[in-house]
Parts: sequence; structure tokens; C-alpha cells
Amino acid sequence: MFKNHPKGLLPAALANMGERFGYYIMNAVLLLFLISKFGLSKEIGTVIYSCFYAGIYVLSLVGGIIADRRKNYKGTIQTGLMVMATGYILLSIPILATPSNHVWLLAFTCVALFFIAFGNGLFKGNLQAIVGQMYDNLEKDAALKGEEALKDAKAKRDPGFQIFYVFINVGGLIAPFVAPLLRSWWLGTKGLLYNATLPDLCHKFLKFGDSMVGANATTEQFAAAPKLYTNLMELTEKVSGHVVSGTEQLTSFCTNYLDVFNTGVHYSFIASVAAMLISLIIFLSFKKIFPDPIKVKKNVENYTQEETMQMAQEIKQRIFALFAVLGIVVFFWFSFHQNGASLSLFAKEFVITSKIPPEIWQAINPFFVITLTPVIIWFFARMKNKGKEPSTPRKIAIGMGIAGLAFLFMVIISKINGYPSATEFNDMDVAVSEGLKTGPWVLIVLYFFLTVAELFISPLGLSFVSKVAPKHMLGLCQGLWLAATAVGNGLLWVGPLLYNKYPIWICWTVFVVLCAISMIVMLSMVKWLERVAK
Repeated sequence: MFKNHPKGLLPAALANMGERFGYYIMNAVLLLFLISKFGLSKEIGTVIYSCFYAGIYVLSLVGGIIADRRKNYKGTIQTGLMVMATGYILLSIPILATPSNHVWLLAFTCVALFFIAFGNGLFKGNLQAIVGQMYDNLEKDAALKGEEALKDAKAKRDPGFQIFYVFINVGGLIAPFVAPLLRSWWLGTKGLLYNATLPDLCHKFLKFGDSMVGANATTEQFAAAPKLYTNLMELTEKVSGHVVSGTEQLTSFCTNYLDVFNTGVHYSFIASVAAMLISLIIFLSFKKIFPDPIKVKKNVENYTQEETMQMAQEIKQRIFALFAVLGIVVFFWFSFHQNGASLSLFAKEFVITSKIPPEIWQAINPFFVITLTPVIIWFFARMKNKGKEPSTPRKIAIGMGIAGLAFLFMVIISKINGYPSATEFNDMDVAVSEGLKTGPWVLIVLYFFLTVAELFISPLGLSFVSKVAPKHMLGLCQGLWLAATAVGNGLLWVGPLLYNKYPIWICWTVFVVLCAISMIVMLSMVKWLERVAK
């Protein structure tokens, strides 16, 4: 798989895999963790999640500028790993959220998330820039051997970034299992069982007491929650050690359950700290074989005014092409990263997942990335041999169309099942809502289409950026790619807003339309982008 690719590709991919493993442990549970720990509404929790997710990619632009100006990509990457580790250490400290510490504790959590986002910004884009430099060097060496060797070297860039992307998802495949397993283990040590619906119920009861629905109905809600002891009194005695009145009983249980539930999640972030350290060790071990940034020397030759204008025009065309593609991928990431927002909520509320925590379903996407990437590389290699391989811009356009199909599938499923808004669904009688839930196969089909779309867009987008970026702006341009991702992530809150307010097929339809428009616009620019990327 690594034959004829740069020697530094594998260690760079492994360093990135370690960092991504730590990140995805946290990201798999972040939204649900914010809601369960602080009792936030889904809308507010999603706003914090969106800001964090956007911050990761916005700060990648800052990280790229820092590396370009300092001409020290490797040092910037090292610093990023250490800053991220600091954020995860802060996030792993288990402190029970109470009305008296709610404000400062939420602020403390946001500070920890900022450290993670800033460290990620220093790390992510600059490592991708180094990989791009590896292929620049490969092509430069191949050019000395002749036109055919140069052609073969250029053909390695797209599959090289796809290989790099596979290793990202190896970490993403394993990570979603870590936090739920540690959380369930910690609950078990305290004589409790995992239940996805209980944190919401506990927060409501602690805030409103029996008045939230009435004393008898409240007790029935807790008793009806699946995977709990059938006798609520017996459970509370195990927690508190003595029998108390109904309201005091539930108050004691709720406080204890939230504390134990969220402490288990905090402990899972320690695994993220370990992953950062492993990634740092790998990076330092192979640091010497990674290429240094290309230093563009000021040319002392005298160019004619026409030659100077021609060079300036070429750079301008490259930047315009870059921004054109960035404008398209904003809508892809806005749609795709609903997997941590509205689609994560859908898995929790509309899918039968009584035996599997909703966070686990996020592992489907990296599983498909790992299994489908070799197939897609093989497919494009065959098309190349036949002289029919589509260009990178055309592949991105096709990817947008496939993403639209994924959400079209969700529209059809939601219409067939007659799903209302999530708010209305959650207000239904438990027996009714349980009967309307769909099977896990829906998530598998959905993530299959989304993953194929991702493989047509994300790794190939990185490859495209490395092709068109002016050599003295590699870090900045990779940062711009991630900044476009940030814009899409900054809009993530729109998905849950529509999901909660309107019948959910309307939410999915919005993404279908955005993906279709993006595909059409991209196809209209393909020939121009192909000329610029030559």
C-alpha cells in the first residue's frame, strides 16, 4: 500500500491516528456529555458543540499562519500536541455540577475545550502541509527522471492522502467505544446501570421536582426507564443506604446517578491524554525524516513587467480556485458533521438502541472509511488505466451528490414512518414513541452513503489544496481548508433547531437541497479548476 510513496507518510499517518483517537474519544460523547452534566437543552448544548467544532478549524488557520511565518512546522505541531494534552487533562477532572458552581464549571469546561481546539489548530493543518510537501519533493525528484516518472509521481498524491485519511479513521473507529465502556464500568462499580434517558429525567426532576409532571407520573417515568432495577425503592436503598420519602428518594437517586454517570465520562478523557502522548512520541521519533517547509527565495533575476504580471495572475488564479472549492465544501461539512449533532440525537431518540449506547453508532463512519478506501483507490486506479479517471474537482462534485442521496434516504424513512419534530416525539407516551422507533439498519445505510461522499471529498480536497497552494503559503492554505470546515461546523446548530421544531423530514430536506445545489455549482466550475490544478 505504501509502495513508491514518501517514507514519511506512514509515521505521519500514525502520529495523526494517535491524535485523532484521543479527539474522537471526546467528540463521540461531547454533545451528550454537555447535556447530561449541566442539564443544558439540546439547542444550547449544540451551540457550544458547534462553537467548539468551528473553533478547531478556525484556529487551524491561525496555526497555519504561525507555522508559515516561523518556518517551523515541526515545532508548531509539537506545541499543538502538548496544548491539546493540557485541555484533555482539564476535561478529565470530575467535579459534580451543582446550582452553586454551574456557571464557573461550565466556563471551566469551555476553557478546556478551547485548549483542545487551539492545540488542534496548531497540529492538524500543519501536519497535512508536511504530507503535501512530501509529495512536492517526490514530484521534484521524479521530474529529474523524465516525463513518465513525473506523471507516475503526480498520480500518487490523491491515493497518498486517502491512505493518510484511513489512519485518521482507525482512531475514529476505536474511540467511540472507549467513553461508553468506561462510563458503564464506572456505573457498575457503584451498583448502577447505563440508561440514556435517565440524565434528562434526573435534571428535570432536580429542577422542577414532582411538579414537572405530577408525583405519580414522575415515579412511573423513572420506573419505566429500561435497563434499571425493576424496583426503584430497592435501587434507592442501594444508593442512599436508607429508605426516605418519595421526593427525597428520587432527589437522592438523581444527584447520585448524575454524579456517577458523568464521572465515568470524565475518566474516559484520561485515555485522550494518553493518546496525545503516544502521538507526540511517534512524531518526535520520526521528526528527522519529515521534510522542512520549502523556503521560497527571493529571485534576484529581472523579469519583464509582462512576466511579473503573468506570475501574479497565476497565483491569483490558484487562490480563486482554492476559495471556489472551499465555498462548496462548507455545505458538505455543514451536512456531514450533523453526525455529531442532529444525527446523533436521531440515533438516541428515533432508533432502537437499547443494547448499544448512541455514541457507538459514530464508529460506523470510520469503519466504512477503512473498508471502502481500498475499494475506491482500486476503482480509480482501474479508471486511470483506462484513461477515464475523473479529475479531483469532478470527484468532489460527485461526492456532494452522494451526500445528497444520504439525506434523501433520511427524508424517505422519516416520511414513511410519519415522524414529527423531535420535541413532539419526546412528548409522546413512552409506549407510543417506542413503537415508532426504527431499526439500527437505517444508521448503517445512512453512514454508508455519507462515508462514500466523504471519501470523494475530504482526502481529495486535501490533495487539491496541496496542488494549488503557492509553495510559500502551504500552512495558510491548509488552514483555509480547515477554516471552511469551521464555517460549516459553525452552522451545525441549525440542524438540531430544525430537527426539534419541524417534522424531521424537513430538516433532512434542507441538506438534500444544499448538497444538490453545491454539486451543480461545482460541476459548472470543473473545467476551470482542472486547468488551474494542472
